[in-house]
This record gives sequence, structure tokens and C-alpha cells, in this order.
Amino acid sequence: MAATRPEATVTVRGRGTGRRRTAGLVALAACGALLAGCASMPGSGEVSSVDSSQRADADAQVRVYGVPPRKAEQPMELVTGFLEATTSDDPDYETARMYLAKSVKRQWDPSARTTVLSATPQVKVERIGGDREQGSYTVTLTGRQVATVDAKHAYTPEEQDFKTQLHMAREDGEWRIDQLNAGLVIGVSDFQRIYRSVNKYYFAERGSGEGGSGKARPGLVADPVYLRKRIDTVTTTVRALLDGPTGWLDPVAVTSFPSGTRLEDRRLSLDDSNALKVRLNDRVAGASQEQCLRMAAQLLYTVQESAKVTDVTLQRKDGSRLCVLGKEEAKSYASEQTSGRPGRQYFVDGQHRMVALTDGDDEAHRVPGPLGADGGVPLRSVAVERGDGHAAGVSANGQSLYVTAMRAGAALGEARLAVHGGTAPKTGLTAPSWDGLGDLWVADQDPDRPRLLRLPGGTGAPEEVPVAGLDGRVTGLRVAADGVRVALLVTKGDHTTLKLGRVERHASAGRTTLSVQELRSVAPRLEDVSAVSWAGASRLLVAGSEQGGLQQLQYVETDGSQGNGAGLPGITGVRGVAASENPAKSQALVAEGEGGIVRLLPDTNWKLVGKEGSAPVYPG
Repeated sequence: MAATRPEATVTVRGRGTGRRRTAGLVALAACGALLAGCASMPGSGEVSSVDSSQRADADAQVRVYGVPPRKAEQPMELVTGFLEATTSDDPDYETARMYLAKSVKRQWDPSARTTVLSATPQVKVERIGGDREQGSYTVTLTGRQVATVDAKHAYTPEEQDFKTQLHMAREDGEWRIDQLNAGLVIGVSDFQRIYRSVNKYYFAERGSGEGGSGKARPGLVADPVYLRKRIDTVTTTVRALLDGPTGWLDPVAVTSFPSGTRLEDRRLSLDDSNALKVRLNDRVAGASQEQCLRMAAQLLYTVQESAKVTDVTLQRKDGSRLCVLGKEEAKSYASEQTSGRPGRQYFVDGQHRMVALTDGDDEAHRVPGPLGADGGVPLRSVAVERGDGHAAGVSANGQSLYVTAMRAGAALGEARLAVHGGTAPKTGLTAPSWDGLGDLWVADQDPDRPRLLRLPGGTGAPEEVPVAGLDGRVTGLRVAADGVRVALLVTKGDHTTLKLGRVERHASAGRTTLSVQELRSVAPRLEDVSAVSWAGASRLLVAGSEQGGLQQLQYVETDGSQGNGAGLPGITGVRGVAASENPAKSQALVAEGEGGIVRLLPDTNWKLVGKEGSAPVYPG
């Protein structure tokens, strides 16, 4: 039998969230005291089971609940109590609904939208007509909005002034809220306490043209959402997956679950061996074995965000087994399988040759072939095919792109792309980037005709890829392994910002064309971004600075929210960064700083590995 731990239940009513949170911390300290002493049990409070699927962070030991409205409560107290109840851990907001009039109690949809403010909303109560006891009241909530979360749990950074109104009237002699908008309004501190970021996984939709290399099955693509932390994490995560992709990703992502697929069980949990059984409705009854395995892969990768799952079993409505997929077998569905050798990094040395560095090396060595040891052409930047067999290099003057094998005696060949441009930074060709399909991407920074280009298969004729809504020119790029997301550095005037674009494929007359759609800002506070690298399924490593601030190296999520990773040691003058897209295998970071190439291994500080190097990259 698995051990369980005590869980504190805190019920507090105060004048603001600060008081309730203080009580929660006191309760946590009390839990610690109980665990440190002899075995004892709380005398009161809710009893709830805690299974191995729930996260073991300290915050999960405390659950905070609001209280129902008191008799003869005045309007200001009532609205304060309602706002507090909406930030509690009540799964269905039953306590919050007690503050509402009967006419809206069940119609109110708290999940429709969450508005995140920089602080707890300011409340202003104004009487409308009649005397103090018989009139009605308008309640105005104001604040500075920083983000929203929509009905599909997608986070969007949106800074603007916020204002909304509630209406309050008498019902059975008590004040109740009888008019309000759907959704929640909470401060950012409550949002961080209540919500967690989770990646749902779907399959990348690449149209009929899979790319130049024609690699086998499509890989999974991460779709980040925000879900409540302590509300049955496994079940809510699976239900969010079954709801389908969020709006931004939907045009380039598909699910293997048939439309209308739902859970048959009210609650899911892992067994003692960390296996998960999921019983679905009749929509999946006729699924083939391959479709079932794809569904299981989506489930396993999604649930891994909340629990350490060993395998997933999908069942029909009657409990009969559809298929089983283990953790090792699921890896064949991941986009990261095409990310090359995760323990090896590359950069350009002081003699403009390509060199490689492994996690165990203190010094880099030149790679075999014309871009490295054979010395075919001086280089400005490089990219390595995710299969680790070929490399692309931009010449030192930024005007030529070469693609060749990384082996001794390989021929350099003619330039695959030649442009006109100066040798200054942000002219000529950007550093290239390889997607997981074997296609090579690069941007021409010509101020008169800037272009984003793709070379199918890495060696095909360059094709221009239009970028919808582009305001500026692309001066840097990194394509995700899934091939449907691309991070772009966009320069306009003296500033460079970071955008994430969706790569859409369109088939017409037997030919597939590409475009980048719906650019979104993923680091809105950074006014100048100097470098970017993918650092996980939905995470980017970014070097940039806020207005008037110093440059900093930080993680950001692809939905624009701040990364949850630990802070990075300071480094100055960063012009290039490289991180593994699969940090579980290799967590080394590489950067080009003022003193050359430096590397950061786990639990260490930055260490110089190349005094005159530049342009660090991982495969991709």
C-alpha cells in the first residue's frame, strides 16, 4: 500500500487574498510540525485521497477554501467574499456560486475566460436608486491586465487597462450578485498559486508534402495550456487533451481521438506501478491498432507533465482493452527523436571552421569534412542536420550557403544559395536551421528584399516562404523539430523582437507551398532580443533586454508566459545561444559572449571552451 501524506484544508475569510495566503503558509508550517513529531491526526477538515499521480510539491499539501456569505452581509463584504471564493481550491466553485442570485447561479461559467491582473482587482461599490437597504448596487472591478486564459486554457499575454462591472440586488432579504460576466478575474500572485503550465500533445499536420527527407510518421507537437494545480491533475489534464488543440495551434495539429471522445470514468489515477488505464466512450470502439497507439502516445506524453507514467492502456466503454503503449515504445512518436546527438554542440572557431564539443570535452575539435577539418570555406555560422550526417554553413561574408556531409573527403560542391549583401551583422544570410523533416531554413536580410527561404531536403531549390503580418525583417530563426513552429527574430529600426510563427502547408496542383501565419509575441517585455534557441517542447532560451535594462538570459514559454526553470547565472554580451530541444538528455547550455564560447553544465557555472568562437548550435 502506498504511503499517503496529510493534506491541510484552510478555510479563511478576510479582506483580501493576502490574509488567506498567510493562513495557508501557517497551515503548511503546521503540517511540517505534525510530520516531524509523533503520528497525529487533524481533528477536523476534509478527508481526501492523495494518489501517486499528484505532484509532491509543498504547495500541494495546502488547500484553500472560501466560506459562504454570512447573514446580513453588506455589499462590499459580499463582493470581497465572492472574489476570494473564486481563488479557492473548490473544484466546481460551489462556494463562489453561493454569492450569486438564483437566476445566474448555474448559468455563470467560470471556465469561459480568466483575466489575470498585475494585482488583486480594485473594487468600487456604488448604490443605484432607493435607500441603502432596498436599492441595488453596481460593483466596478478595475486593474492592470497582464494576460488572459481562454476556454481552452490557452494563455495569451495582453497588457492593458481592465474594467468590468457586476450588479447586486436583494434576494430573500440578502444581497446577491445578479449580473456578472462569465469567467474569473484574479491577481497574478493568485494565478501563479492556483495554475500550472501543462503541455498537451497532438500530431503535427504537415499536409500531403512531408518535406524533403520524407521521414516516417509525423511527430508530436506540444500545445501549452494552464490548468488548476490541485484539482484532480491527471483527470483534468486528460479532459483538456480530449478537448482538442488550442486555437493558435489548431490549423497545424491533429488529434488521433475521434470527434466526441470522452472519458467514461469520473476520476483517473495511476496504479502502484504508475500505469494508467483510460476507459473511453463508444467513439473509439472501431479504432485500428495504429490509431489506438497514436491516441495512447498523445495521452502518455501529456500525462507525463503531471505524473511519471510507465504505460497507458486504452479501454473501450465496456472495459475491454484496445491497446497498451509503454514509455519506451512511445518515443518513436516524438519529434525529438530527430534531434541528433543531444550531448554534442557545435560552433565556429577563431579560424572560421566548424568544430564540435561533447559534454565530456574541455576543448572542441574540428568536424570531418569541408566545413571543418578539410577547410573548404571560411564560415560565419553553421547548422547541423538533426540526423547528424550533414551540415550547412554560411560563408564568412554572409553571401553563400553550402550544404555537405560531415565526413572526411566529402565534396563541398557549389553554393546552394547566393545573395548580395555586406559583411556587417544583420546583412547577408542568417544562421540556417534544420527542421525534423530534413528541410533547411534560412533568411536573406537584404534590406531591399528580405526573404524567409526553405530548401526542401536541405539541397533543393530555395523557395520563398511568405510571413503574414511581418513588420520588419527576419534577422534570426530557429525551426522546431516538429516543423510547424518557427521562432523568428524580427528587426525593425533599432530594435529586435521575438515572434513565434505557425508553419502552414498548402497543397495545390500537386505541389505543396508553405507560409508562416499568425505571428505571436512570446517575450513581450523584451525590447531587444539578440539570440534565441529552442530549449524543450514548448520552451525557448532567449537573450534580451527590457527597455532601459541590462541584457539577461532567460527561459520563456511559447505561449508568452514566463518559464518555470531556475534562474540562469549572469553572462554579458550574448550574441548567440544554444540549448537542447530534449533537455532531459542533455542540459548543457552554450553561449557566445564577449570572451568567446562558454558552456554551462548542470550544477556548475559558465566555463570558457573557446576564446574566439561564435555561432553555437545544437543539431537543428
